[in-house]
Amino acid sequence: MEDNRKSVMEALLFASEKPLTLEKIRDILDNLSAQEASRLIEELKVEYEQANRGMRIIEIAGGFQMITASSFAPFLKKLFKDRNIERLSKPALETLAIIAYKQPLTRSEIELLRNVNVDGIMKNLLGKNLVRICGRKKTPGNPYVYGTTRQFLEYFGLKSLQDLPRIKEFSALAEKKELVDLVSEEQNLAEGDNGPKNITR
Repeated sequence: MEDNRKSVMEALLFASEKPLTLEKIRDILDNLSAQEASRLIEELKVEYEQANRGMRIIEIAGGFQMITASSFAPFLKKLFKDRNIERLSKPALETLAIIAYKQPLTRSEIELLRNVNVDGIMKNLLGKNLVRICGRKKTPGNPYVYGTTRQFLEYFGLKSLQDLPRIKEFSALAEKKELVDLVSEEQNLAEGDNGPKNITR
């Protein structure tokens, strides 16, 4: 039974498109205790690392997810070097970084820091669910204030905002995310629309 539960856990992490929370895992495994679920995940993490497998299990955005091992990124980059993916533009990254590190703040405060109009960029970031309206500022006009979303944490592979790198490392984090997205897209195409999805972020 022990090995079966661990195998089920592995299958869930492999197939899930989003980070799996302990609550969701417990529900699927017939109300397994939180302590037992955490133990099984930790055992899987150790097994993958000790065997130097191509996959790892990480804690991200309040849940757990299976990803490709970062040490193999150079090989994956060579494999998919000719593929084109949608990237966040440099202005979008700069705006997103400002919001991430200084949230909550208004659109005018963002524009003051960037010294450019950000209407189009904000619409793009809101559309990608990387940024959200999180309230209004108690100033004349009561403008909206913006912050990042849980999707933002998932997108960049972060447990929480406390894990944000230094600002100058933010672009490198985005480049790493784009590479992993590219790998995920290629794997999904290879498996077909009806096959299990190996989402790697």
